[in-house]
Amino acid sequence: MKITEDVRKYAAESSIAEEEPLKKGMEEKSREFTVKGSELYAKA
Repeated sequence: MKITEDVRKYAAESSIAEEEPLKKGMEEKSREFTVKGSELYAKA
């Protein structure tokens, strides 16, 4: 819920559609996942 509120606030401040920050965020997380080895469970 907090994340959704943050995305909506960011979109309103940036004058862009809500979908754009979501898409950008998912692309960033996808790259991060790939860089860290594409493992679902990271070793502690």
